[in-house]
Amino acid sequence: MTAVLLISFLALLVVGIPVAIALGGSSLLYVWLQGDSPLLVVVHRMVSGVDSFPLLAIPFFIMAGSLMNTSGITERIYAFAMALVGWLKGGLGHVNVVGSVIFAGMSGTAVADAGGLGNIEIKAMRDHGYSTDFAVGITGASATIGPIIPPSLPMVIYGVMANTSIGQLFAAGVIPGLIMAATLMGMVTYYAHTRGFHRDAAFRLSVLWHAFKRALLPLMTPVLLIGGMTTGAFTPTEAAIAATAYALILGRFVYGTLTWRSVIKISMETAETTAIILLIVAGASIFGYLITTTRVADEIATIVLSITDEPWAVLLLVNIFLLIVGCFMETIAAITILVPVLLPIMESIGVDPVHFGLIMVLNLMIGLVTPPVGLVLYVLARVANISFEQATKAVLPFLIPLLLTLLICTYWPEMVLWLPSVFYR
Repeated sequence: MTAVLLISFLALLVVGIPVAIALGGSSLLYVWLQGDSPLLVVVHRMVSGVDSFPLLAIPFFIMAGSLMNTSGITERIYAFAMALVGWLKGGLGHVNVVGSVIFAGMSGTAVADAGGLGNIEIKAMRDHGYSTDFAVGITGASATIGPIIPPSLPMVIYGVMANTSIGQLFAAGVIPGLIMAATLMGMVTYYAHTRGFHRDAAFRLSVLWHAFKRALLPLMTPVLLIGGMTTGAFTPTEAAIAATAYALILGRFVYGTLTWRSVIKISMETAETTAIILLIVAGASIFGYLITTTRVADEIATIVLSITDEPWAVLLLVNIFLLIVGCFMETIAAITILVPVLLPIMESIGVDPVHFGLIMVLNLMIGLVTPPVGLVLYVLARVANISFEQATKAVLPFLIPLLLTLLICTYWPEMVLWLPSVFYR
């Protein structure tokens, strides 16, 4: 019967059925054939899976990112990043990374970064004589910082599925996110010296000050969110609501760049995206419940640990597995399906759930820039007006700093867990 559950799920995926329906459909088939429980248990578990206060953060973080993109806030962030690091060799490459770090503290999604800032960055880099491949490559790689630095939609989902503190997960992402930025800027520096890239702007304190003043209110968004959560002023869910309200106030009343028509359009798009995500979570809830009750997770843990019980080797195997999964499966679906399976393995070798959450999200973010299902690659191909294959080729060299960051985060847990221990333990 367990084979029926797993094979039917994989079969539905192979024939192109959406992940949410494949999860719910295979679970329904299992319960029906098993005959021990009423079919209503499927509905009950699906409803229970989405009946969670932390999941309210999803629509608000999505809407906050959309409001910032539409209201022109991304242009102010880009101008500030340009004034800050544009004077370095390969300046616009560094601007690309710094801009993503700043925007990561506002949106929490890689796709929003690639579609919002990416549109500005790729055009500017082309205009300054950079190759399309370099512009697309660094834009795609830097977009993956978005869900690592808080706030982060994937970490909200992981926190719900793993019953782990979302605040601690957010804190755990800060230093790894900065390490990602540092390694990517190191890659840009290497290209700048080997290819003779120039400086794209002279450093002027007056220009930096002017850009800072224009971007001051948007720059306060991460301060508002992180400061509010660490001081206990509001929960991560309430932080998402605060981010949305703040973005709406800036765009509609302070800058006047948002119309009520655009706000309504963004609201409808947010509702549609949220419905898709919650449907996946609902389907994964009943699927994960059945995986647990049939002890599949325990069997997989036994198999893995029979190969090796060395923590470093288990972590290496899990990383390789997650990197492969990230190539073929959407992030939210992968988290909801795999947490019930992999978390027991991690706990059995003494890996902290917060540490594993960071590892899992980072692996799946790398998956966003790898074929064949890398969503960021599709966004970049559309933004840059190039083929998917060319976008893939452009991003490949920039996987080196991302994988280096993954290794550091995997085998240096003290670094990942330091901020959570300071603020939450």
